[in-house]
Amino acid sequence: MSSSTPATLEELGALTDSIDRWLAEQRTDNPAVAAVERDPGDVRRWFVRIVGEAKDAYTIRFHLRQRTLHYETFFMPAPAENVAELYAHLLRRNLGLYGASFALGEEDGIYLTGHLDRSLVVPDELDRVLGSIYAWVEQYFQPALRIGFASRFTSHVMPPRENDSTSG
Repeated sequence: MSSSTPATLEELGALTDSIDRWLAEQRTDNPAVAAVERDPGDVRRWFVRIVGEAKDAYTIRFHLRQRTLHYETFFMPAPAENVAELYAHLLRRNLGLYGASFALGEEDGIYLTGHLDRSLVVPDELDRVLGSIYAWVEQYFQPALRIGFASRFTSHVMPPRENDSTSG
C-alpha cells in the first residue's frame, strides 16, 4: 500500500475496519478514552473523546483519506495576551514532537495535528499517535494557558479596608 497512488475502495474498507476494531479495543481497555463516535456514511471520520488531567476533556478527530490518516485535536483558543511569546513557545515545542505539530486553525485556535501514510495505519502506530497526543496535551496545555492567558492566573491581593476593625 503505497501512498503514491490513491487507495482502492477495498483498501479503504479494510483500513476502516481495522480502525473500527482498534477504537473498540481502546474504548474497552483505555481509561483515557471516554467515548468513540463515527461519522455516518462513507466519510471515514472518527471522534475520540479523551479525559485528561491537565485538560479535563478533548476530542481527537481521525479522518481516513485516500493516502493518509489525518488526526487533530483542538488544543486551546487563540491567546488573549502574550501572543508572540506563546507562538514562540509552541514552535519550540514542535521541535520535540514526532508525527504532529502545533498549528493555527479556525479563528486562530491552536491545534495539534498530524497524519500517517496509510501504509502505517496499524494498531501499534495508532497507539503511538493516541498516546503521544495525550502526553503532549498533558505536558503542554497548562504552560501554554499560563502564557496566552497570563492575567487570569495572577493572584489578586485585596488591600486592607480603611475601616477594618482588626487593623491596629
